[in-house]
Amino acid sequence: MAESARQPKEPQNPEELYRYLLDRVTNMETRNLELREQLRQVESDKRYIETQKIRYEREVRKLKSEIDQLRSPPLVIGTITDVLDTNRVIIRSSAGPRFLVKSSLCIDPENLKPGIRVTLNQQSLAVVDILPESYDAQVYGMEVVETPEESYSDVGGLEQQIIEIREAVELPLKRPELFEKIGIEPPKGVLLHGPPGTGKTLLARAVAHETNAYFLRVVGSELVQKYIGEGARLVRELFDLAKKKSPTIIFIDEIDAVGATRSDTTTSGDREVQRTLMQLLAGMDGFERRGDVKIIGATNRIDILDRALLRPGRFDRIIEIPLPGVQGRFSILQVHTRGMTLEDDVDLMEVATLTEGKNGADLRAICMEAGMFAIRREHDAVTREDFLKAIEKIGLDFEQHRPLGNIGAMFA
Repeated sequence: MAESARQPKEPQNPEELYRYLLDRVTNMETRNLELREQLRQVESDKRYIETQKIRYEREVRKLKSEIDQLRSPPLVIGTITDVLDTNRVIIRSSAGPRFLVKSSLCIDPENLKPGIRVTLNQQSLAVVDILPESYDAQVYGMEVVETPEESYSDVGGLEQQIIEIREAVELPLKRPELFEKIGIEPPKGVLLHGPPGTGKTLLARAVAHETNAYFLRVVGSELVQKYIGEGARLVRELFDLAKKKSPTIIFIDEIDAVGATRSDTTTSGDREVQRTLMQLLAGMDGFERRGDVKIIGATNRIDILDRALLRPGRFDRIIEIPLPGVQGRFSILQVHTRGMTLEDDVDLMEVATLTEGKNGADLRAICMEAGMFAIRREHDAVTREDFLKAIEKIGLDFEQHRPLGNIGAMFA
């Protein structure tokens, strides 16, 4: 009796039956839509899970590969010294000894050449792979990436020297047909020498600005290394890179640091410097032609340079950069005062006359000090008095540390 009372009452007439069936159908369609939506959500979650599974499997394989690489023994670096046949070569390992080993079948035999660096299996010393050609990071640091802003118009009082260096360095790079027509070889190198501050480095910067050649700058002391053979290797790689990037200009500043006259010395440091010098001599003019590579050297002490370094074929032109005369100092002052605001009473020829014995660096310092005096006095332009005070301040004999007599008498 109780169970029959809980059952829904069945419709008694056709209209109630119709409404009952319609409600059941509507409920079933709604439920069907809900189930379809749940099914789409489940399929979407399934695809996402499968995608995540693939990604995690890929990461697991990558991590396993890295673990295998970390667990694998290191490879030995060696250099090929001779090639016997398609799969047998003689190598010199990084430890020093030489071995006859076989090469991997995956390596093209045509790529196996003497001097090529390769990796070797630690146990069998078989050639596993060929390493790309590389140079010392210090050599790449010698590259002049940004072109200097100085041009020949910024070099005053060295008109003849500019003509000579352009003929020796620029002309062979820009118009080599002229030398072929005459039937002579162009100069290989130029040596600039003279007192400090006369514009040797400035002239080299102007050459770097005016030419489109690959430019390498090195100070002579950088070529001197601590360990035996390191300096010679650095010089060799320097010339190899220059030959590869040719046309190239190598500027060696303060070349006397490595090119001093060789003597019968017994110290290991001096012997290493001499080894570096001999490698430099061979690179400049040795058994192998260096190609379209020009060398510019600069020094304050040409008197101590080795005679082998000064001979033609290495430095074909030796250009002296002397202390400027009156007209040269006037040209240098015109360059340094080109952007300065000067009063009408400033006579640059008078300033040039009063600065006897001064070099280009001194004249630049005088112009700067004159401008500082004008700023101190809050003037809008530099006056003659400012230049005279600047001459008095800069006009010191740095060897004896005393004021120059003529300049000091002007302000007595």
